[in-house]
Formats: sequence, structure tokens, C-alpha cells
Amino acid sequence: MGEEVMSLRERQRLMTQRTIQQHAMRLFLERGYDETTVNDVARAAGVSSMTVYRHFPTKEDLVLSDEYDPLIVQRIAAQPAEEPLMRRIGATLVAEVGKVVSADRGSDDNSSEHGVVAPAGKELLLARLRLVLATPALRARRWDSQYATQKAIVEALRGDPPDPDLEFRLWVAAGACLAAVSAALLRWAEENGRPDLPQLMTQALTIVSERQR
Repeated sequence: MGEEVMSLRERQRLMTQRTIQQHAMRLFLERGYDETTVNDVARAAGVSSMTVYRHFPTKEDLVLSDEYDPLIVQRIAAQPAEEPLMRRIGATLVAEVGKVVSADRGSDDNSSEHGVVAPAGKELLLARLRLVLATPALRARRWDSQYATQKAIVEALRGDPPDPDLEFRLWVAAGACLAAVSAALLRWAEENGRPDLPQLMTQALTIVSERQR
């Protein structure tokens, strides 16, 4: 029974978080990021400012925060250990981002068969990237977020006790894959989401994997 209660609480938390973020993104796109306050977002979402800050500690988090990173790191760690690092990390990033851009947003209750609210799809990702490109504070914060993802991948794969040589390889491989994916995402946003994003990411990952003569 306790697990069912916790599952319901988690579902409610995710639904509240998603509602707040959707209103925030709408206001940011309508009014501008700098012109919209956290109080504006709270009023639009029908919650208190304290509730907004409980789910999103900073204003930047309203744009950049999501549930993807822990899942992506978990999926990378689950890949066969004998796979080359670049393929292990890169293929997972392509697969998971592909799921995001194809997510169905046709229903107000985007829940999976397990009762977890589904992530927003292509429209939200594209809107986020547009805001990042247009807002210096978000660009700076995005690189911090990318570093945190890189660190999480390294920690998930380095083993215990960690091997310094392996850890260095992990930092390089994770950094290269994330940089390639980031370049593909920005190119995709600049072209208004028209290219096939997984294909563009695969192309970027191929470039960084090529042997340089």
C-alpha cells in the first residue's frame, strides 16, 4: 500500500511540475524570458510562488529542468560493457532524444501504462532551445547542465574502485558525445526543427568518432 501511495504522490508531483513548466514556457515565449517573473508563472499555473520554487529552485530551471538525465544515465549504464564507449553513450543519447521528439502530446493526461506522466515532445524541446539561443543566462546555465550530465555518466560507468585511466577515457568519451549532440540540437533549432533530429545527432557523433589523419 505504501508503494502505491508513493507512486500516486510521485505522479501528482510530476503533473504539478509539468503544469508549471508548460505555463512558464508559454509566458516566456509570449512575453520574453526576462520580462516574465516567477510570480507571473505562479499566477498562470494557479499555484503559489513557493510551490514554483519547490519544483524549480531557479528561474532557469523552469526552462532547462527535466526528467531525462537520470533515465539516460541509467540506460547508458545498462548497455553491454564490451561495447565501445562512444557507441555505448552516443547510441543511447540518440535513442532517448528520439523518444522525446516523437512523444505524443495529443492528450492533456500523457501518462504511460505505469502511471508516470510522459515527457513533452518536440514542441517543448524546440521552444527550450530557442529560448537558450536567445538568452545569455540560459546559455551559461545550459553548459553547467551539460557538465552535470557528463559527470553523472562518468560516475555511472567508472566502477568501484575507480580506475583513473578508465575515468579519463570516460570523461573524454562522454564529453565528446554530449558536445556532438549539443551541436546537432542547436543546428536543429536553428533550422526550426525541420531536419530529422536523430539522424542529425548520428551525423554529429560520426564526425567526432572519425579517425583524424
